[in-house]
Amino acid sequence: MYNMLIVELNRRSVSSTRAALDWGLLGFSIDNETDVDSALALLASKPYSLVLINMVGMPEEGLALCSRIRVNSRVPILLIGDGTNFGLARKAMQYQVSDYLPAPLCLNDLSASLQLIRRKLDADKSVAWEMKPPEPASVIDKVKEYATKALSQNITLKEISSILHFNCSYLGQKFKYEENMTFNEYLLKQRMERAKALLESTDLKIYEIANEVGYSEMDWFYKKFKSYTGVSANEYRKMRSITA
Repeated sequence: MYNMLIVELNRRSVSSTRAALDWGLLGFSIDNETDVDSALALLASKPYSLVLINMVGMPEEGLALCSRIRVNSRVPILLIGDGTNFGLARKAMQYQVSDYLPAPLCLNDLSASLQLIRRKLDADKSVAWEMKPPEPASVIDKVKEYATKALSQNITLKEISSILHFNCSYLGQKFKYEENMTFNEYLLKQRMERAKALLESTDLKIYEIANEVGYSEMDWFYKKFKSYTGVSANEYRKMRSITA
């Protein structure tokens, strides 16, 4: 559904355009209906897919509004103007309006015009989506990926920061904000979870598992593992083998 702004230059015709069609069936939603004084402010406050300007009886004001809109926006404009003034239609095209419909308004013409505009909007959206670049991986995702690949090494956030060309202090704060834990806490968790998996699924010696997860000192690994799981590595392996 495309949102649209209706601008009624002649206040006596307010709501007449809104009541003309079932806009939703044509893929449009009337987001606002306003006069010329508020139109530019509304356009500046939010994006619209279409602006319909009913300038019957007030052609100069309508063209002036088109000119002011085109200063900052390429939003599609559909004009409703005096049917006998063909010179007005030619002037309107100078502002690259999508269509100019003469009054009295033919509802079939209005419907056909809206369908054409919608097809153009659909096509533009498809092109924009195809051309949209893939979302780059966040720097925190890169930190986590690097940590996972280097789990068996003595990796530090300082080293990763240098590789990624980031300030270490900034990266540490950003990591804690996004992950709700420090980098060292995250690294410990990954190492302990990996150690648990190896204890459960392999016959590797405890010292081999310790090396696999970045610990060269066995006492330090034993201490960290028991603190993390509540049991020693040997006890954990026995427990898992019993329950398997």
